[in-house]
Amino acid sequence: MKKAILIIAGTLCLAACAPKAAEYTEPDHQNITCFEDMQAYFTYNPARDIVISSHRGGMMPGFPENCSASCENTLSLIPTFFEVDFSFTKDSVLVMMHDFTLDRTTTGKGWIRDYTYEELQQFNLVDRDENVTPYKIPTLNEMLAWSKGKAILNFDNKYISDKDTSPEDKLGCLEYYAKQLLPGGDWADYPNIMITVRSLDEALFYWNRGIHDVMFSAEITSPEIYEAFDASPIPWDHFLAYVHQTLNPDMYEVYNKLHEQGVMLMIAVSPTSDTVRNPTDRRAAYLQNLISEPDVIETDYPAEFVDLPRSRKALRDLQATYRK
Repeated sequence: MKKAILIIAGTLCLAACAPKAAEYTEPDHQNITCFEDMQAYFTYNPARDIVISSHRGGMMPGFPENCSASCENTLSLIPTFFEVDFSFTKDSVLVMMHDFTLDRTTTGKGWIRDYTYEELQQFNLVDRDENVTPYKIPTLNEMLAWSKGKAILNFDNKYISDKDTSPEDKLGCLEYYAKQLLPGGDWADYPNIMITVRSLDEALFYWNRGIHDVMFSAEITSPEIYEAFDASPIPWDHFLAYVHQTLNPDMYEVYNKLHEQGVMLMIAVSPTSDTVRNPTDRRAAYLQNLISEPDVIETDYPAEFVDLPRSRKALRDLQATYRK
């Protein structure tokens, strides 16, 4: 209870310090035609509803992760953008897959790198309850084609954080990303791409290669990290700030600075609230996440937020109830 009170108090501090919004129009997540549209979508505004980000594309019974059909289903239920993952096959095709193996999310077994794309088509995707679905493993190109004019994709380069990936392979993966983002690359015609980076150095890797028209989702979880990003040549209007799994009361000064720079704050609840097994308790956990008023909540289960309050007014009313 003490923690909840601290979070609510901090939220009220953020609200009091935030610039006052005049008339506000929600950016269109389905109409990203240029980098400026991405910047507009990810600009903080205190009047904006909490944005839900769909981790691995969002999941429901019958809809597996990292699948365009799942994204389409989620998008029909709630405005959202999608964090997605991909892996390389034996013949260097990028397929939508979080893990390096097939075991958890498909009817297959073994390492993705040991199969060609054609060989992977013998398998079907399974949902979180291990039910076999009719969906095959899609390619990244198929996901990109689906997303254009429809949704924002946040690319998570998991090779960078994998402890078993060699430094040489990590560098090669970064070089591959940069090549695809630069003019003439396979991703250059998709302004709806965001890149998750795990450090300032990773963001600077792209920036120093002339990639100046992409949004970064970057972890900013300490005053020291904030100061390093603030001193970098990359403008703040290129960032979404990932601030960990909850808002930290000790970080509200930094959060206010980020808001003053127009940067939105994102928490990720896939390791926390998403793992609560009892549906009633999970809903209560989601509600607590919303009441703390991050600007973005990344979740495995965006459909469960459909009928939860996401407007600032509704959340402030709930905060007032907590204080009574």
